[in-house]
Amino acid sequence: MRISTGKILHAIGLTAIVVFSLFPFLWMVAASFKSQADILASPPVWFFTPTLDNYAEIFSDTKVSGAIINSLIVAAFATLLSVVLGTPAAFALARYDFRGKSDLWFWFISNRMTSPIVLALPIYLLAMSMNLLDTHLVLILVYLTFNIPIVVWIVTDQFKSIPPDLEQAARLDGADQFTIFRKIYLPLGAPGIAVSAIFSFIFSWNELLYALVLTRRAAQTAPVVATSFMSGYELPWGKIMATGTVIVLPVTIFALIVSRHMVRGLTMGATK
Repeated sequence: MRISTGKILHAIGLTAIVVFSLFPFLWMVAASFKSQADILASPPVWFFTPTLDNYAEIFSDTKVSGAIINSLIVAAFATLLSVVLGTPAAFALARYDFRGKSDLWFWFISNRMTSPIVLALPIYLLAMSMNLLDTHLVLILVYLTFNIPIVVWIVTDQFKSIPPDLEQAARLDGADQFTIFRKIYLPLGAPGIAVSAIFSFIFSWNELLYALVLTRRAAQTAPVVATSFMSGYELPWGKIMATGTVIVLPVTIFALIVSRHMVRGLTMGATK
């Protein structure tokens, strides 16, 4: 079987893009298993004896382990609440016409387009006046303002693609609105919900600006602690790379778990 030149070039191009995209991540993971001397070696050391010293150092540091737990708490609750609150809002925007609908839709979208740095000082002053500084709650509330628009945006389009005939058939069978939402829209909208959950979790887990401004020590997240290593004259690159790998790992695992439900949502039937 002959393979055309176009397909070969296409495969080479895709391979180059994949390698270019994954190389920084693979370099970070590899550097996390290197000694400081191997990391700073010139030319770079490609073959080395792996060491777990960097991971032993960061996990023995209660500051790092506590920050990872804080990140898990904040990201998990922010993602869960965003999906719980955003999905019904998306259903209403997709299936109902009401006064001010276009304005509400624009408000959701414009919230996500607002630059975070513009709101940093007002949010800090508001959190300080409410005694919420250095708490998980303040980060969760702030992340909700950015995550809910993502959920509404993605899930609304997903719900709009569901045929209205399914809803009408369910109403003829005596189903109420909540049953229709739970048994029709949630299963068929699972791909969009899963994608929005992934984006919400990634944003909440990786966010640095508000976590840096609104926390001190008790609620510091992993990205904030990772930046704290970058001080002094000699940077501990091994600890930085190990911390970065630990930060990326939960996001990757979460994306892999939720992606299974995306495929399941696409293949679920909707006919009686």
